Amino acid sequence: MRFLLRPGWIALVVAVIGFAAAAFTLLAPWQFGREADRDAQQRAIDASYATPPAPFEELVAPGAGVDASTEWRQATVIGTYLPEAEAVIRLRVVDGKPAVEVLTPLRSESGRVLLVDRGTVTAVSGADVPAYPAPPTGTVTLTGRLRADQPDPEDRSSTGPDGRLLLYTADSAAVAAASGLPVEPGHLQLAAEQPGVLTPVLVAPDSGGAPFTNLSYALQWITFGVIALFALVYFIRLELLQRGGTRRQDKAELRRALAGDDQDP
Repeated sequence: MRFLLRPGWIALVVAVIGFAAAAFTLLAPWQFGREADRDAQQRAIDASYATPPAPFEELVAPGAGVDASTEWRQATVIGTYLPEAEAVIRLRVVDGKPAVEVLTPLRSESGRVLLVDRGTVTAVSGADVPAYPAPPTGTVTLTGRLRADQPDPEDRSSTGPDGRLLLYTADSAAVAAASGLPVEPGHLQLAAEQPGVLTPVLVAPDSGGAPFTNLSYALQWITFGVIALFALVYFIRLELLQRGGTRRQDKAELRRALAGDDQDP
């Protein structure tokens, strides 16, 4: 087994064991966690279909924002759009085409300001902001799904040539900072046929038994780790067999030499 102390074998053993350890302790658990999150999200969506919409004021306390207990709940709110503080999310893709997502604050009858996701608009490119209909004026009654914020870790917000705030994620804090409005954390994702809606953002669908889910990816990482360990054992055993055969052949040749059997007639 001294051959395992050679640099090449040491590097191979370390690489295989490191990969297997990562597959078992990091990669597979990461995919199992994503699968659990996806299942929890799907359960919340399914439950929301069975629960009638409730007033936003009852579901979310002032300043509390949307959290895991209220996300995906259907809510209704009455108020007035504030298009002067509108924001646009760039680099969206809808049906394989570039699009932007429009966020417009709404002041409710109680004075609270809620960010409303009016949906998407197809664009020529992900960096362009196309023209789209303005929200209706006056008091409107909206129904949609509550969604939590998606903060941009890089804070890439900017202001476009027309003065609109340009974002990369739905972040109410960025809209509040740019507009000075007391925007509540989270937003309301509009359903179809609502006042001011554009192309509604689809609710995250169930995988429907898709062949490649996070669970299958997790099982694949475990399988890869097991295969790597078996391959290492196989190659070590193969090397031992080859070395054992070479030693036996050398001994046989030595015996023939000592007996004089290796002389050419």
